[in-house]
Formats: sequence, structure tokens, C-alpha cells
Amino acid sequence: MRKLTLELEPNEEIREGLKPTFKYIHSYEVLENLKIDREEGICVDLIECVLKESYSIQDLKSIGNMEILGVLKSEGNKHTSLVKHVEPENSKDLFKEFDLDLIFTPPNLVSEEKITCCCIGDNKNLIRFIELIKTHIGRIESMTFQKAVYQRQDILSVLTDKQREILIAAHKYGYYDYPKKINSERLSEKVNISKPTLVQHLRKAEERIMANILAGY
Repeated sequence: MRKLTLELEPNEEIREGLKPTFKYIHSYEVLENLKIDREEGICVDLIECVLKESYSIQDLKSIGNMEILGVLKSEGNKHTSLVKHVEPENSKDLFKEFDLDLIFTPPNLVSEEKITCCCIGDNKNLIRFIELIKTHIGRIESMTFQKAVYQRQDILSVLTDKQREILIAAHKYGYYDYPKKINSERLSEKVNISKPTLVQHLRKAEERIMANILAGY
């Protein structure tokens, strides 16, 4: 396994496509890919965006073609948000081409002038990724390879048994789906606890997971 870090200048087509995204923000970083559906062209990501002056994150429903599902943390003009991206029909085929056996790790930064991405994989998939970047995304300005060993940690290990049990149930019954398949009242009945207790467990679980994901930021 090798770790690839790329810095690239987006081509004119990509720049044009990114213009709506940077109407309100200077840049954004993908902190965590939470869901990627290549067939449907859907991504749900945790991002940190740097907002331009005179704009408020509370007034925005979307950032370009990224729908804001929730704002989890704000510090000055930096906002950690949960976003959903739906790929346009004319680029879904290309989106599927990027379905490679790669693990994306920080930093993954996007601005109007530069894109930085980092991923881990075998030589075959990394070389294919580089080819796709050159052909469809832009000109590579710098590229580094390192030996890497990826050890996936169970992020749920930071939770108590009860928090883990309720969070898994919430995921199972569609509490985190968009739109929700179940509300907190019905979920509390499913897990046989009161609604206030359920909400408290979920909030504490979410806070612990967020603290673990954002450790060091």
C-alpha cells in the first residue's frame, strides 16, 4: 500500500463547474466521506468550509451543489458541516470511473485555484487515479508517494455500550436518512426508552464521534 498526495490546478471546465461553490466560500476541506453511492451519484460528507465575509452559514441552504444538512461546529468564518452532494447527470459516468479501491485521507482541500487530495491504495489503482485526474480534472503541479499502512479504527469504540446500541438502532431504522424514515419519538419506542433519554444519548454519541474525527483540528 502506498500513500499518494497530489496538488493540482483544475482545468477550465472544472473551474466553471466550481464557480457556484465559491460564491460564498473561499475553500473547503473534506474531513470524512460518510457515504458514497457511485451508481446514484450521491455523496454525504463532513466538510470544513471557510466562509467569505458578509455571508452567514445560517442563511445558506447549499454551497454550490452541496446541500447543507446541518452545521455541527462554527469558529469565526470556519464551519464544520454535514453536506449532501448529488452529481449532475452529465458527469455521473465520470463519477463512476473514480470508483477505485482507494482510501481517501486528509488533506483533501478544494479552492478555486488549487485542489489537494490524498489517498491510499495499491499501485494499479493509484496509477489509474492519476490518469483520470490528468484527463478530466486538471494539471498536476506536485505529486508524492509514501509507504503507508492503513489501520481502520472502530470509531464506535469511543462510545458507551448504551450510546453505541442507540446510535446503531438510529442508523438501522433510518433516523439519519435524508429525509428521515423515523422520528425521535418513534425511535424511542423501538428501543424502549423515553424520548428525552434517547435524544440525550444520541447527542452525547454524536459529540464523542465528532471530537474523535476532529481531534487535532
